[in-house]
Amino acid sequence: MDKLVIRGGTPLSGKVRVSGSKNGALPILFATLLAEDPVVLRNVPRLVDIRTTQRMLQELDVQITDEKDALKFVTPAEGTYTASYQLVRRMRASVSALGPLLARRGRARVSLPGGCAIGQRPIDLHLKGIRALGAEIQIRHGYVEATARQLRGTTIYLSGPFGSTVLGTANVMLAATRAKGVTVIDGAACEPEIVALAQFLRVLGVPIEGEGTHCLRIQGVDRVGGGEFTIPPDRIEAGTYVIAGAMAGGNVAVEACAPGHLRALIDVLQRAEVPLEIGEDFIHVHGTPAIRPVELATLPYPGFPTDLQAQLMALLCRANGVSLITEKVYPDRFMHVAELNRLGAQIRKEGSTAIILGGHRLSGADVMASDLRASACLVLAALIADGETEIHRIYHLDRGYVRMEEKLAGLGADIRREDDEEGV
Repeated sequence: MDKLVIRGGTPLSGKVRVSGSKNGALPILFATLLAEDPVVLRNVPRLVDIRTTQRMLQELDVQITDEKDALKFVTPAEGTYTASYQLVRRMRASVSALGPLLARRGRARVSLPGGCAIGQRPIDLHLKGIRALGAEIQIRHGYVEATARQLRGTTIYLSGPFGSTVLGTANVMLAATRAKGVTVIDGAACEPEIVALAQFLRVLGVPIEGEGTHCLRIQGVDRVGGGEFTIPPDRIEAGTYVIAGAMAGGNVAVEACAPGHLRALIDVLQRAEVPLEIGEDFIHVHGTPAIRPVELATLPYPGFPTDLQAQLMALLCRANGVSLITEKVYPDRFMHVAELNRLGAQIRKEGSTAIILGGHRLSGADVMASDLRASACLVLAALIADGETEIHRIYHLDRGYVRMEEKLAGLGADIRREDDEEGV
């Protein structure tokens, strides 16, 4: 097990290039189960979650060839239809195998994903949508077992108490590709990752309309073909480095990104009076000693993303005054608060709201990462803390950031990866 050792106080300056989107790539990887011709994917981020997905696809008899700058997928019609607990438990997005397996092979057996460090994330909307297409579903021995001789298009309302479901929308989209007739998903997620999935399915020959809105229309087809597709940039990675530049910059240029996917973050940073320059595919951020406090709530896209909540909280520890963050997507997603307070932050939680009293100097300490985005939050806080910080359990970080310590070191950070001999 590794840890990160960071000595704070070094200004960041330079350019950092954003990798392909993890959350965009995962449902697209599972969508290759549908393809009857070869698929080539470019700009796939080399991450732990991507490797886990590749292993699962290979267990489902998909042939994967690594072609240096691309991955090639060849999927037989017949093959295994069970996604085992051993892999599903490592990554919640594995439940996205359910829809395409059912559509291509007529049956699917996928382990329930289980609990999550950021709170309860049930899959009831996934099952509601796939049942509506005509599948018979049972839950036995910790697995979802689904069968269907012929899925049939219908109109489905897919929003829940906390808004639209991104993975649920993706799962139902994938099942609907082989359904007879037209499927309409009302209350669909409109995140850029869903837009990318729709664009990919269109490359494979599936007629889809309405991506980027809350109403998707999918025309089922008898045959899903193949093709080539480039994974879009990771908006959460881009946002993380923009926040890092705001916290510890000099002048940081975040390149190969899509600023249009980050309008909510840009708005918050502008309200905090962080100097920004925004181009077609880059954001330049200038560090500033004076950050204004802000109030915000996380919301489904195009609202402020829950996946940037922890990182922004680290920034607001520097603000001169009281900031409020209300978490409306995953109300329990505050496990990083205690660790930020170990570094000297002054944060208290009241229900689903965190109250941040900014302006207190942070000092290095041993801290523990609880989940992927909490890991990034602690890295950012360590960049401005006095002295040395050791961040343990960084295997979470490797699930969603490609060589983060190398990219930050390229901006001038004093950061290194070491073996965690204590195994904390």
